[in-house]
Amino acid sequence: MPARLFRCCLLLTLICSLSSITQAAEPLTLTWEKNMLRIHGELIPGGSIEIWYLEAYCRPGSTDREWRETVIPHQTELISRSEDGTQLELKCRLEDGVEVTHQIQATGDEIQFEVTAHNPTKTTSAAHWAQPCMRVGAFTGCDQKDEPYAYIQRSFVFLNGQLELMPTPGWATEARYVPGQVWAAPGVNRDDVNPRPLNSHVPSNGLIGCFSGDDKQILAMAWEPYQELFQGVIRCLHSDFRLGGLQPGETKTMHGRVYLLPNDIDLLLKRYREDFPEQK
Repeated sequence: MPARLFRCCLLLTLICSLSSITQAAEPLTLTWEKNMLRIHGELIPGGSIEIWYLEAYCRPGSTDREWRETVIPHQTELISRSEDGTQLELKCRLEDGVEVTHQIQATGDEIQFEVTAHNPTKTTSAAHWAQPCMRVGAFTGCDQKDEPYAYIQRSFVFLNGQLELMPTPGWATEARYVPGQVWAAPGVNRDDVNPRPLNSHVPSNGLIGCFSGDDKQILAMAWEPYQELFQGVIRCLHSDFRLGGLQPGETKTMHGRVYLLPNDIDLLLKRYREDFPEQK
């Protein structure tokens, strides 16, 4: 091959490589409307991931109680959205007066959540945990109407230091409401979680996630602090963050991540440990 032609081919290869890197680094974008947070991206199966944000704020003593008695009514509003769609600010106002601000930012392969809860009242708040409900049916390729729970076979948590596909060891089938599965976080009172079947195992970490239908990607969520991991009944997965109640005038902060990564569990765990050193 003539030297000039070789240099042209080499330059073309370099340009293509840089173009691929740039494309891979393009951020995801966000929208929020009617309590539904949507993560948009060209590589996402179905084009977007929906998170019911937030489904509920919850009182303690919830494991064996009617759900309507656990939920603290709230209203959420969109405060701002950046022009490029990578940043959102939301504000929740709970019926008991607590105010919760959510700063949400999208990058190339993750969504970052920074949450601040403040109790401006003179009364103690019973808000102990909250539920971001991540819908994963389309991502897992299991959104067929006649197979509502097929997605759990592509979903995972970590038990005893190992990734376990669902249904995991210790799978429970009895509770006030069935089906579903709950894993109470370390140190969390097992009387204070979702009234669905409660697994006997404590998670090794705060990650819950699933594999895409084509096995090329991983979608996972984690929070610190977290109350529970939860496999729900509307093709959803939860890492539910913990508030632990709020005294008058008290402020607390929580942070979370949604990861959208190549199918590489070692990479997922590396990123998780960097983002959540508290959970090592």
